[in-house]
Amino acid sequence: MTSKICREPRGDRLIGLATLALALLLQVVAARAGTLDTIRQTQIIRFAYRGDAPPFSVKGRGAEPTGYIVELCRAVAASLTTQLNLSRLNIVYVPVTAANRFDAIQQGNADLLCEATSETLDRRKVVDFSIPTFVDGASLLIQSGGPTNIAGLAGLKVGVLGGTTTKQALRNTLKAGSIDATVVLANTHEGGLEMLEAGAVSAYFADRAILQYLQLASKAPEKLSLADNYLTVELYALALPHGDEDFRLAVDTALSQIYRSGDIVRIFHTTFGSAVEPSTMVKTLYLISGLQP
Repeated sequence: MTSKICREPRGDRLIGLATLALALLLQVVAARAGTLDTIRQTQIIRFAYRGDAPPFSVKGRGAEPTGYIVELCRAVAASLTTQLNLSRLNIVYVPVTAANRFDAIQQGNADLLCEATSETLDRRKVVDFSIPTFVDGASLLIQSGGPTNIAGLAGLKVGVLGGTTTKQALRNTLKAGSIDATVVLANTHEGGLEMLEAGAVSAYFADRAILQYLQLASKAPEKLSLADNYLTVELYALALPHGDEDFRLAVDTALSQIYRSGDIVRIFHTTFGSAVEPSTMVKTLYLISGLQP
């Protein structure tokens, strides 16, 4: 019995190898293409946002989210439209959670993270950050007569949002003060407010601006109060792809223009109301972060 070996013609084999090499080359080129190149070609920028981080990012009543950082990102998109000489720039909103928000940037599913994101050294190992966008600090929201400081939490339950730097800050603060309190994790800030209102926790720990928003949104704002002091300081910034210097410079240029022009004040009042003024810390941030060209 004889067997036949089918041999591919040499020319066809070379063409196949050339096609494979071209495909691999195109993949490399696409991988090396910067965010600005992709935005320029597609005229699309993708904003990742959390719908549960009011007043910085929250799911709006319509198709688009809203909030201070979301509005700031829209202003950045307007600046990028000019910087890239585009006739228009469409925004695609990518919903994320506190747990997967950085994955969206790392995996290329979004270009900017537009929510209350604290910049840390550990996070800078996986994503890059813009110049600062806000400064805040953690505090306690309590029922009337509740604990007004961390020491008062001894033997009590305190709520905090899981998957955030605030959660770790709370644990570190309790440990440093040798305070035996039970930490209860909330899935959303609204869930944390519900726990506080129901008496399931004695206090809720979060950034002060978020707590102010929750208090106003509560069923009985007059029954809740804020602790007087800041327990941490949180510096917010926009997270973006690691190592993309051109894109980061374009975003920083946009933010600097927004700060120097005073447009940031309009964005602030759009979110927090015309009667609310930025804190001294926030005003200082706007002043020193408006970099010159």
